[in-house]
Amino acid sequence: MRTPADLKKEIESRLRSYLSRDKTGIRHEILNLFVKIKSLTIHDVHEKIRRQYEATYQSVASMVGIIASKIGILRVIRTKDNGSTTYELKEQYKEMVVRLIGSC
Repeated sequence: MRTPADLKKEIESRLRSYLSRDKTGIRHEILNLFVKIKSLTIHDVHEKIRRQYEATYQSVASMVGIIASKIGILRVIRTKDNGSTTYELKEQYKEMVVRLIGSC
């Protein structure tokens, strides 16, 4: 069984790899949004990203989905009222994200 330290190292490795393939800077910018703003929907992220980058709604949704599921640093909150999904950066990974987006 993995220790919390092992898990954190694995997540950092995945995040480094993900960011190393960021040729345009969009992945860095999406992570930066989650650092600055506590809760975001895909629509919110797309609205903020499309001002700087040519990105479709689907491509933004895909990137957020990868960050949430494969990397595992976002908390997914589904509301029962209107069926929207909100994403939040998990607090224990905030420092790591800030360090990695600043150093890459």
